Amino acid sequence: MGNLKQSNKALSVFDAVVLLAIVTCTLLSSTPAQAQERTIFTSLHAFTNGVDGGNPYGTLVQDARGNLYGTSSGGGTYASGTVFKIDVRGRQTVLYSFYNTVADGKDPLEGVVLDAAGNLYGSTSSGGTGPGLGTVFKLDPAGTETVLHNFGSTPDGTIPEGKLVRDAQGNLYGVTVGGGAYRGGTVFSVDPAGNETVLYSFRGGADGDGPYGGLVMDAHGSLYGTTSSGGTLGAGTVFKLDLTGSKTVLYNFGGPDGQYPRGSLIRDGAGNLYGTTFFGGAYDKGTVFKLDSAGTETVLHSFSGGADGGLPTAGVIGDAAGNLYGTTSDGGVHFYGTIFALDPIGNLTVLYSFRDGPDGGRPFAGLLRTAGGALYGVTAIGGPYEYGTVFRVTP
Repeated sequence: MGNLKQSNKALSVFDAVVLLAIVTCTLLSSTPAQAQERTIFTSLHAFTNGVDGGNPYGTLVQDARGNLYGTSSGGGTYASGTVFKIDVRGRQTVLYSFYNTVADGKDPLEGVVLDAAGNLYGSTSSGGTGPGLGTVFKLDPAGTETVLHNFGSTPDGTIPEGKLVRDAQGNLYGVTVGGGAYRGGTVFSVDPAGNETVLYSFRGGADGDGPYGGLVMDAHGSLYGTTSSGGTLGAGTVFKLDLTGSKTVLYNFGGPDGQYPRGSLIRDGAGNLYGTTFFGGAYDKGTVFKLDSAGTETVLHSFSGGADGGLPTAGVIGDAAGNLYGTTSDGGVHFYGTIFALDPIGNLTVLYSFRDGPDGGRPFAGLLRTAGGALYGVTAIGGPYEYGTVFRVTP
């Protein structure tokens, strides 16, 4: 089954729990899944942890020409992470290497968002001026990076997590794991001029604590997200934040229904939300869930930690037919994670089980799906050089 490999970066408390849970799940799980692989898998790039980067954790984005963009948490010219591009021929180019002087930020853990002019926007989990607790940045098509905001000053947030969302006016929205008025994390916005506003500070109790996943926005500008802990049952929440800054807890997690959500949500036209939890469910190895507009939660799948996968850290994506697609960070036939599809009636198919070989292992990030149905993603480890891969699967 191999040993768990990881980068030498400092881990948050939650990340340490993630790694411990993966080891435990790998050692103990043996429950088979009623699914089979039927996927064409292609490795597009293997990271060396040199100038090309290493250990990617963020979801990819694609432009109109089919080019892919993402970040690596390590590697690059200054060993502080990169923003990279992979063109339609599979050639990788580093668009930006973060400096180890940290003023421009370092260690990006999430992916980037793309505007119509070709600018990329993202966050770094550390670095920046002041306390060095993260940044929001812009990277223009010429490769010039601009830090839009430096985190760390009270009551500002600290350590941004989750992919940013951008509205039609160019405002960016995201979450921080810590900081804020009560040290339980924040929801924030950054306008095109770089002015940051804390939209909400979590108290760390019944209203939730430690948001990790990115946000989703509805047509009215309301934001939806999750907290990894807190809530009335202490195992995380789903929340809504409207334009006035009024926050509502839509659901409190507690056990068989799922525990400790970490991934981003998606929202359908009827107002239903879909996501994952890292723990909980029938086997305590995580779930895929649906939350309807009335606040009723349904577990669509409970992961066993065996061949069907376990411990999903990212959210899911959907298609027009109502199928959901995602990754698990553990489980699968080889215990290094899976890519799965879940149909509208709850049948799960494992599309691919990672081997921690040339294909990679530990897909902590979510997937990108193209109009043609191909799925793209990254693994945090594995590949020929053991520092992760970019891949494509065709179901």
